[in-house]
Amino acid sequence: MTTSHHHQSVMFDESIDALNLTTDGIYIDATFGRGGHSQGILARLGDQAQLIAFDQDISAIEYAKKSFNDPRLTLIHSPFAQMHTVISEMGLSGKIDGILMDLGVSSPQLDNADRGFSFMAEGPLDMRMNQTAGLSAAQWLAQAGEEEIANVIYQFGDEKKSRHIASRIKKFQLEQPLETTLQLANIVSEVVRGQKKKHPATRTFQAIRIFINQELKQLSDTLEHSKEILSHQGRLSIISFHSIEDRIVKRFIQKNSRQKSLPKGLPIFDQAIQKMPFKDLGKQFASKDEVGHNKRSRSAILRVAEKN
Repeated sequence: MTTSHHHQSVMFDESIDALNLTTDGIYIDATFGRGGHSQGILARLGDQAQLIAFDQDISAIEYAKKSFNDPRLTLIHSPFAQMHTVISEMGLSGKIDGILMDLGVSSPQLDNADRGFSFMAEGPLDMRMNQTAGLSAAQWLAQAGEEEIANVIYQFGDEKKSRHIASRIKKFQLEQPLETTLQLANIVSEVVRGQKKKHPATRTFQAIRIFINQELKQLSDTLEHSKEILSHQGRLSIISFHSIEDRIVKRFIQKNSRQKSLPKGLPIFDQAIQKMPFKDLGKQFASKDEVGHNKRSRSAILRVAEKN
């Protein structure tokens, strides 16, 4: 088993700059991971500032407790979808000056074969961000029907051969339990032809991981709750790594920032009626230099919005 705590935070400066930090503000790192972005944020904050960091992965929280000794940092072992509840209980609704979200799987999670995220190393087929709750990928695949598996792989992975993959999975399970990452990767590789820069099982693993962790629902819910959580001129700074996540972020920002056209012939409405919740501050991609030394950044998109 290979375990690593090394993790390069993608678009490190760009995502933190996007928060437009004030020295005494209150900020949220919704995806603590190994604390790269949190460390960068704390370095720019004053003594009276506060950073609240969420992570549903208990190993990330344990790492933070050992590695961070900063009274300005509050650690929350919870999925970020519970952010609105936690912030409300802390009496901070409408007082948060910025939320940073670095979506996807962290390098330590991928590097640890026991977590079951990687199709490159043998390990138990788990894929849970929070290993203390819910079904593992192996447990779900054992009880789900062929059609359900196919739908998940297609919907969350854009995998065109989802039905063939689901059929192969069920045939494999007639002979023996499907319990390891390489078993699944090999099944998919028999169906999907590999591409130059992409393993055949990439889309399938992505889809099952997203489904097991309910990542898209958590993202959508959190974006909606950000309207209540953020203060006036509070910022959203969100890094996504594949089109499905980015589409959700993009549509949320567009829906909540575009002025609606007024019906013709009606008197001009009060400006307050037309005011939208957010201002779209655009998107950025990783620099060529970063892409050159950190391949994870190739597909990264940073989108930024400001609360009106």
